[in-house]
Amino acid sequence: MDLGMFAMWVVVGLVAGWLVGFVMKSGGFGLTGDLTLGLVGSIAGSVIFRGLEISPGAGLFALVVVVFIGAAIMIVAQRKIWHACA
Repeated sequence: MDLGMFAMWVVVGLVAGWLVGFVMKSGGFGLTGDLTLGLVGSIAGSVIFRGLEISPGAGLFALVVVVFIGAAIMIVAQRKIWHACA
């Protein structure tokens, strides 16, 4: 892992958090919570996929897709499993 890949995880995770938070309006922790969950999910998704050796060196598009999937899964899981107290 290099600095460029980590920066991609961060950028795509934040964008994914914002997009999923925008699409799924209610039940979340707000913009900051969605961005944080997107960031954590992007890093977790990328680490899991790299550990399974599903996309080693597959290119930038594959990295963006894997990171976005991880971030979206994290936010959807938060919305479905543990709801925010409003």
